[in-house]
Amino acid sequence: MNPEDLKAAEQGVARLRECCATIQKQLATVLIGQDEVVRLLLTGLMSGGHMLVIGVPGLAKTMMVKALSDLLGWDFRRIQFTPDLMPADITGTEILQADESGQRRSLVFHRGPIFANLILADEINRTPPKTQAALLEAMQELAVTVSGRTYPLAPPFIVVATQNPIEQEGTYPLPEAQLDRFMLSIHVEYPSHADEVEIAALPIRAKSSGLTPLAKREEFTHFITIIDQMPVSRHVLEAAVGITAASRPKDESADEYVKRYVAWGAGPRATQHLVTASKASALLDGRPTPEISDLKRMAVPVLRHRLVANYNALGEGIESDAIVRHLVEKVGK
Repeated sequence: MNPEDLKAAEQGVARLRECCATIQKQLATVLIGQDEVVRLLLTGLMSGGHMLVIGVPGLAKTMMVKALSDLLGWDFRRIQFTPDLMPADITGTEILQADESGQRRSLVFHRGPIFANLILADEINRTPPKTQAALLEAMQELAVTVSGRTYPLAPPFIVVATQNPIEQEGTYPLPEAQLDRFMLSIHVEYPSHADEVEIAALPIRAKSSGLTPLAKREEFTHFITIIDQMPVSRHVLEAAVGITAASRPKDESADEYVKRYVAWGAGPRATQHLVTASKASALLDGRPTPEISDLKRMAVPVLRHRLVANYNALGEGIESDAIVRHLVEKVGK
């Protein structure tokens, strides 16, 4: 790398860190007691990955994503998923329109809410699989196909889907293959007592205000490129593969704990997402390359939704988070 390219790279990294630090600071004024959740959202954002946010009602999941979009200055759309939502309600549809003379008619494609930069797919498990698939296809292909024509989605394009862990009646859980398309699964917990006292002092109709865009939209595609090009040492790559491979019951590295409680483990895409998320985590901490500690920090949000627990785990109350922590402890030894 010549000196000019090196200087440009250093400036890009410095700008990325500056934006992330400012976003964290600004969001802290709106969201109380959710620092780790905000960090994970930034990790997914800078990695260009889709995220699944799980939490009970009233934890400000929607406000969190809306405030983030205000700070980014992105085109934001919220899609409320319901049982009667159709694929065309997301992707758009062709409508027969007449020209000015009224004599000729043609089909004109009217774009749906999927044509935005940041999509909030609210309660994604409330809609049937056919409609879920319309969103998930766009997430994978970064394009929408209607009547044989393909319409690309302008970058950056990130989907943040929410799920409610209670009230499971009338829901359509995402299949494992579709869950695998989400880089991170972020669990939003109840705030601490002190934080909830602070929240209680706020008006119930309080809204985020004074949040202005921090950077141009095009900069964020550059940030994603910076993270993609970050160097990763061989021993960190080996550790990442070690964690995911050990989650597969039929792999030779799997121990008795995994064989007892796991039906299916994580695949190679999980390894890639673990490495990429660890790169973003390192940059957020001001380090030029990820370490084993970054893998350990990101392992649970990257892997928790990719492990399929068996009946033994369900019967004994063993959750996927506990299995991932076991894998991390095993690699750390």
